[in-house]
Amino acid sequence: MGHGKAKRGIPSKAENFNEWYPFIVEAAELVDKRYPIKGMDVWRPYGWKTMKLIDGLTHAEMERTNHEEVNFPLLIPEHLLEKENALVARLKRAREEGVDPDDLRDEEEEGGFKKEVYWVKHAGENDLDVPMFLRPTSETAMYTMFPLWIRSHKDLPLKIYQTVNTFRYETKQTRSFIRVREIHFFEAHTAHVDEADATRQIEEDLDIVDRIMHDLCLPIIKAKRPVWDTFPGAWYTIGIDAVMPNGRTLQVASCHHYRDQWAKAFDVTYEDLDAKQAYCHQTTYGMSERLLGAVVGMHGDENGLILPPKIAPFQVVICPMIRKNLEVDTVAVAHEVAEQLRSRGLRVKVDDRDLHPGQKYYDWEIKGVPLRLDIGPRDIAQGTAFAARRTGGKEPLPMDDIVDECYRVLDEISDELRARSTAHMGDVVQPLPPLVQHDGAWRLDGNVEDGHIYELAFDGTDAHAEAIERATGFSFLGDDTNGFESPRPCHMTGEPTTRRVLLAKSY
Repeated sequence: MGHGKAKRGIPSKAENFNEWYPFIVEAAELVDKRYPIKGMDVWRPYGWKTMKLIDGLTHAEMERTNHEEVNFPLLIPEHLLEKENALVARLKRAREEGVDPDDLRDEEEEGGFKKEVYWVKHAGENDLDVPMFLRPTSETAMYTMFPLWIRSHKDLPLKIYQTVNTFRYETKQTRSFIRVREIHFFEAHTAHVDEADATRQIEEDLDIVDRIMHDLCLPIIKAKRPVWDTFPGAWYTIGIDAVMPNGRTLQVASCHHYRDQWAKAFDVTYEDLDAKQAYCHQTTYGMSERLLGAVVGMHGDENGLILPPKIAPFQVVICPMIRKNLEVDTVAVAHEVAEQLRSRGLRVKVDDRDLHPGQKYYDWEIKGVPLRLDIGPRDIAQGTAFAARRTGGKEPLPMDDIVDECYRVLDEISDELRARSTAHMGDVVQPLPPLVQHDGAWRLDGNVEDGHIYELAFDGTDAHAEAIERATGFSFLGDDTNGFESPRPCHMTGEPTTRRVLLAKSY
């Protein structure tokens, strides 16, 4: 257990993830949950800096792919929610009845976000003529403006994004970053000339996801959601899931291909090359603070957080030895080294507090700083700094080459985090045992266990899917965007298919 850890009361991650997680997010000073509204935590400086660094990765990807940043109002008038609900209800009915949505009228039906939005109905003493709600996401707000901005094919593709707070009245138990009522949210919205161009946008989004997840050292599952789990306003949805240590999946991002359904509802048209009006095809791509939840859950260990170097507020912490009557000024040397590292782009903290070293080590360990450099008189005499990796392992690094050496070690730490999380993912994903039919009922020939995700070749019917869900108690995540290399017999029908379908328990 090492330096007084048991006394400090960190729950065991391996034995009790559900207690470890909320303990760590507060002990590491990411958030403070004591704010008087449940599900609305206060971001503390260390947590906010980490989140802003994640946002920075996203922002860089948006710049690289020619998206432009906007900032829309928080409030949306009630009639736009009704417009969305009518559209979603009609699309839902069309899907259920297997008909073309254009043949159906908009329905007055409770649907969409109505039950989970926060309403603003008064201003001062006055009742508002038009009630408003806090955005749960911004489709309706944005698509009100799109027809004003899009005139001709020259205005397309339109690619915009914003990083804002969104609000949902969450009734289940809240959990920092994972299930909250005020969500730190990234949303990209695009409009295109046709379905094919919108599809290319989804491909670009999935590439962006891969690049960001590489920096977060997170392996992910990209799965096209089954029809019954697709937002009815979308033609299809690809969910991006991280896997938590307990084998549960956590959706950290999603991409929706809308075809031209929303454009028809919001009259988003453009003049094509033949001077005819055509409807735009649209996509959205969203991510949230769940990215940070996944980083906390996946990489942390029994002693606290381990932050991937790309998003660690401090990539290196330097601890000079502090003792009376030292013949060398270790603190001055520590600050010199810090300046060298900072001048080449590293984020560095010098901890020159007059504390027992064990206390300092514990603080930075729980906060997950990837690399610690200890500098004492002996190190200075030898021309080295003593490096301790948060992932384990210690070595002296030569002062002459300290910047390059730190970069090398940080890269190795990232690689180690990728190796660990990928190995974990490999352990979690297992083949589903066969199902056999007894007296018309499907039964599992074998066991499924919590803590796993199950994969199967599947090309059966919805009834087959329901039988699988009932027999296992797991839910369909959907079709992995990477199918099987070569056809395999469908789990239920025996017909050959390359569809690789995943079953999981989700947050």
